Amino acid sequence: MTAPFSLMKLPYADDALSPVINAGTIGFHYGKHHNTYVVNLNKFAADDASLQGKSLEQIIKDAAGKADKVGVFNNAAQVWNHDFYWLSLKANGGGKPSGKIADLIKDSFGDYDKFKADFAAAAVGQFGSGWAWLCKEGGKLTIRKTPNAETPITVAGVTPLLTIDVWEHAYYLDWQNRRPDYANAVIDKLLNWDFAEKNLG
Repeated sequence: MTAPFSLMKLPYADDALSPVINAGTIGFHYGKHHNTYVVNLNKFAADDASLQGKSLEQIIKDAAGKADKVGVFNNAAQVWNHDFYWLSLKANGGGKPSGKIADLIKDSFGDYDKFKADFAAAAVGQFGSGWAWLCKEGGKLTIRKTPNAETPITVAGVTPLLTIDVWEHAYYLDWQNRRPDYANAVIDKLLNWDFAEKNLG
């Protein structure tokens, strides 16, 4: 997909992730915040011919680290991060996975409980706004956290598998200041392990 970009269609109903993420949060987070990033990116693309014909991923990689492209990067990366976040979730998800991803979790973290503790700690420990990521690097799984709009797709050799959004607008209507409870509930009840397995390639 190239410019003009469009807001992705959610793969579930607005209330499908309740009670962890309620329809009101989806309305604001997806309908307002995520949509605003799409609108802003399209404004940049309309004014900058160098963005035409490029994929979202290419725009992000080309703009990363460039002082004169901060606005482009922030909006493009937030569109990509949010698309990835919504796909990282599903109703009746979470808990221990099976298959190849389960084997990689055991090899990389020792067991599922250690993975869960480390992933939750990354989500809780990201100061301010940002993201916690489960990634593949080489033959191992790793956990990363990024601030603001930063994303692992700008790092060579890193493949994101799942993410948890820890910007306050992702959880505040449902959980107020209880980010640890939100992070653990997402891991226990919403993570889309089928999406993670697909991202393994």
